[in-house]
Amino acid sequence: MTKNEANVTFLGGAGTVTGSKFLLTYRGTRILIDCGVFQGLKALRLMNWEPLPVDAGQIDLVLLTHGHLDHVGYLPRLHEQGFSGPIYGTGPTLDIAQIILEDSGRIHEEEAKKANKEGYSAHEPALPFFTLELAQKTIDLFREVPQDAWQYAAENLHYRFVYNGHIVGSTYVEVKINDKILVFSGDIGRAHDPLLFDPKKPARADYLFLESTYGDRLHPKDDFERVLEPLIRQTIADRGALVVPSFAVERLQTLMYLLHQGFQNKTLPEIPVYVDSPMGNRVLEVFQRHPSWHKLRESDFRAILDDVTVVTSYEETWKVLHEEGPKIIIAGSGMISGGRVLTYLQQLIDQPTTRVLLVGFQAEGTRGRLLLEGAQELKIYGSYLPVRAEIHLMESLSAHGDQADLISWMSELRQAPECVYLIHGERPAQEALAQKIVDAYAWRVAIPKLHDVVSLAV
Repeated sequence: MTKNEANVTFLGGAGTVTGSKFLLTYRGTRILIDCGVFQGLKALRLMNWEPLPVDAGQIDLVLLTHGHLDHVGYLPRLHEQGFSGPIYGTGPTLDIAQIILEDSGRIHEEEAKKANKEGYSAHEPALPFFTLELAQKTIDLFREVPQDAWQYAAENLHYRFVYNGHIVGSTYVEVKINDKILVFSGDIGRAHDPLLFDPKKPARADYLFLESTYGDRLHPKDDFERVLEPLIRQTIADRGALVVPSFAVERLQTLMYLLHQGFQNKTLPEIPVYVDSPMGNRVLEVFQRHPSWHKLRESDFRAILDDVTVVTSYEETWKVLHEEGPKIIIAGSGMISGGRVLTYLQQLIDQPTTRVLLVGFQAEGTRGRLLLEGAQELKIYGSYLPVRAEIHLMESLSAHGDQADLISWMSELRQAPECVYLIHGERPAQEALAQKIVDAYAWRVAIPKLHDVVSLAV
């Protein structure tokens, strides 16, 4: 590598929507943009247990685009492997990351304990991916920086965070090396989001690293209340349960807000709503601490909470399960990869009076994806359970921009990037988005594979 060259190594988020990790190297300075875990397919999940193919102790700093698990969930393992530098992000991003890492540490410990007690793990003994203690040691490395302000990383190397919707605190990252600008998109939100402001658009990107989660589709224009109203009426009629696996960050708060609106406007029939996501409840507090990052007012929080029953303990989870009568249960996690929703589905997935409403992207290999694809049985806690519940999907609530949003997000670039690298997407989505970018802008597009290294003239 020459002195006017930078390298980017794709350590995750290449050919998959999970595990985002991009290592930028310039003149001995090593910056990791995001540090997420792989989710979904077993082959990907097994990679989480392997050390990074680079020396973690040689990484100087980490920049976080936002707090989702697939962007922050590997941080404790990175620290365990020798990383001890600062981890930078916006205030809400670090608050969210703290909640997610602490919650994940507890869940990893609980699941390892349960697996060892019940003997359903192939490993002897089953070990937690990381512990709560390790998560808290990692959180000690967090350093807050404001949005929009350039920060010094090394000589001729600066970075800044710019608002891009998606979840509270979420940003894209601009890295300036000499007179070149590298843009790492993070996850791009949608225009006209109920809770968040529209994403800002970059004016310049000599090299663009662009997410492609929904690069091959447009979100349907289905109306939340129009879709949900008949599901609620059917659930009331047969005194069943409508289970909504939800991402704890943003999706849960959006669901609570939209349900509140529907009840207030009398466009949704009233039904008991239980919110069982300890992490999601803490995220509501993050919204309250950072009012400039979203549209909600303090009065909105009080009104939303009046319409739901917040479940705060595992004991209460079982009370909800045994509560007679129709109900909506919103519980983590969104792709049914863990969390409280597993307990509900373990008890309810085999009942024809149960409806499961999926409200976000379901990565390949996850339980949510299996249900979407018509799985007749689902493995939960080592047992295969018959699926007799109705499965429904509502894509309109996705926090990711669709193909049109992504194309629009690039519309203010004043000149063509030297290359657009498509990341954070499955191959069909990436190929479709690549063709759309060529058709719309005639720019050069590349689709890197895992562990590829590209050299950039800077």
